[in-house]
Amino acid sequence: MKLSTTTKLFTASLCVAALFGCQGGSTSGGAKTEGKKEGKVLAEVNSGSITTVDFDRELKNLPEYLKAMADTPQGRKEMLDTMVIRELILQQASKDGLDKGAEIEEKLQDLKKRLIVESFLKKKVEVESKVSDEDMKKFYEQNKDKFKSGEQIKASHILVKTEKEAKDIAAQLKAGGNFEELAKKNSVDSSSAKGGDLGWFGKGSMVPAFEKAALALKEGQISDVVKSDFGFHIIKLTGKRPAGIRPFEEVKEQIKGAIMPTKQQEIFQKIKEELKKTAKITIKEDVLNSVGGKKEEPKADEKKPADAAAPAAPEKK
Repeated sequence: MKLSTTTKLFTASLCVAALFGCQGGSTSGGAKTEGKKEGKVLAEVNSGSITTVDFDRELKNLPEYLKAMADTPQGRKEMLDTMVIRELILQQASKDGLDKGAEIEEKLQDLKKRLIVESFLKKKVEVESKVSDEDMKKFYEQNKDKFKSGEQIKASHILVKTEKEAKDIAAQLKAGGNFEELAKKNSVDSSSAKGGDLGWFGKGSMVPAFEKAALALKEGQISDVVKSDFGFHIIKLTGKRPAGIRPFEEVKEQIKGAIMPTKQQEIFQKIKEELKKTAKITIKEDVLNSVGGKKEEPKADEKKPADAAAPAAPEKK
């Protein structure tokens, strides 16, 4: 995570994902009285409720890059608050009669088809689009210039909202407290799930106050309380390395991400060809051409003789 804007973006993304996500156990339409739901109740919302089962299901459906954010106390609070807002919207929409009608049913059927197709493709593509270590090493050797970096440091941090919290944690660290455990317990940043680990980064990646403090540390040293726009940090420097080509093991996942789209596209193309091979398909070109959009004009050399311009009539004398 890079602190310049990422924390705010992650929080916003988490809220959007929860708002438009699929809360499987939530009241359908909100206004109806619901039966007994599984799990402990986290929040009561008028006649509806949100349980631990609903919350866990929501968490499971989040994109991977947002799951770490939801592991923080602040992230969980933001996510639950957004689920409450969504439940209120569902309840009001039900009162307004917006949960019924032909348009909603049509969209639900369309969504069902999309989900079935997505599930089919995901299963097929995930099974067949494995990227081997051999593929990744080959890519690495052929693209080493892409993995050059300047001098970098590796750091962990604990981020809290108030100076008092930060000073209390700093005192615990001086008394022999474990940095990683305190980060998991107290930090409001998404990195808390990894004990505060921010990974490797170079100059210009972090906000100035954080960067200045981190660069001044020796390896293994812990900073005093550092204030930034995000709150109050306690930073631990865990590594330093000179400029050069990053090792294969470190960029392995990055390489996999670069190769995967092409591989998935190849698998998708293969699936299409195999499905068409055993199917009987007839395309009605005349009907297709009559459906919406602009009609294709015939080319000049395809025009009938009758369509050609008639010669000009001779002038009267």
